[in-house]
Amino acid sequence: MQVPFHRPYTTDDEINEVIDSIKSGWLTMGPKTVRFEEEFRDYIGSQYAISVNSCTAALHLALEAVGVQEDDEVIIPTMTFTATGEVVRYLRARPVIVDIDRDTHNIDPCAVEKAVTPGTKVIIPVHFAGQPCDMTAIRQIADGHGLTVVEDAAHSLPAWYRDEKVGTIGDLTCFSFYATKTLSTGEGGMITTGNDEWAERIKILRLHGISNDAWDRYSDKGSWYYEVVEAGYKYNMTDIQSGLGLAQLRKIDWMRERRNAIAEKYTSAFRDSGVIIPPPVRPDRTSSWHLYVIKLNLEALIINRDGFIEKLKQKGISTSVHFIPLHRHPYYRNALSLDAGSFENAEWVYERSISLPIYPGMTDEEVEYVAEKVMDVAEEYKR
Repeated sequence: MQVPFHRPYTTDDEINEVIDSIKSGWLTMGPKTVRFEEEFRDYIGSQYAISVNSCTAALHLALEAVGVQEDDEVIIPTMTFTATGEVVRYLRARPVIVDIDRDTHNIDPCAVEKAVTPGTKVIIPVHFAGQPCDMTAIRQIADGHGLTVVEDAAHSLPAWYRDEKVGTIGDLTCFSFYATKTLSTGEGGMITTGNDEWAERIKILRLHGISNDAWDRYSDKGSWYYEVVEAGYKYNMTDIQSGLGLAQLRKIDWMRERRNAIAEKYTSAFRDSGVIIPPPVRPDRTSSWHLYVIKLNLEALIINRDGFIEKLKQKGISTSVHFIPLHRHPYYRNALSLDAGSFENAEWVYERSISLPIYPGMTDEEVEYVAEKVMDVAEEYKR
């Protein structure tokens, strides 16, 4: 059996929405994008939801909106994708990279507190794999120092922290709709916030700094006249993407339930192995299960993480590793003079982590096959 790491889950609903967008004549940003924003806003329970063409764009505009400038400091975890760090550099600000919690792989609030300086402007907690960070601790740090919290929620749709839905907790929250995410528009993203001023500025910045929505100019109520009030960006979403988003949003709860069911099957299979460490979820949190990341008890094995991945590949199972920590990449290591010794938890996690396939379209047979073969490799190479 061959089990890919990811397989998009789409049905005729997505196809019909895209066809409808094409037939409508709106190929770029138009009324369907506005409807997607409204329905996403209502689903999350936020005051505003502004669509963009990627989570990277969302993070960039969020930092722009709150006024991050050259030499400001933005605290981020090392266990994240490069986008979280690169958007800080877009503004010539300084990413301050800190260690993580060994269990959840989320940013360590103690490390955040130690990293705060008079130059700190923003904290970006990344909800790793879909499990929210300790937002109580992070909010206390932010409030105590007058900092803004911009949540990187690329993995966490939908997810809850103490009965609060991610997207309503931080000052701004940035979601990803990339091809592998829990809701996909191929490429795309969304920013939620309750701040009027920030929301208005993000709307202007996402489309060339034009003072009103450009798509309005081509509708019956629009006008040819517009004004450029800022040097903005080309970050808007399209109606074709929004068609996909609307169809996916209608089934988002079912897709999360399916991911959760797969996670439960995996955890049940691995819980007592002594070799495979399943991902724990804190009792006050609900994960979206974007990823299912096991850790290997290397002390109980005669094979390392890379060797384990190769053995699974030979059995037809595709896996991945999330993530190569930022401090290991040449750019961040050299630009910020980082040393692996400052990231003991992330180093420990990275050497042991494997992301297994988890997506709504997986069959029970595929799930059972993955669990069985993981345990077979673990037993074969047990010390």
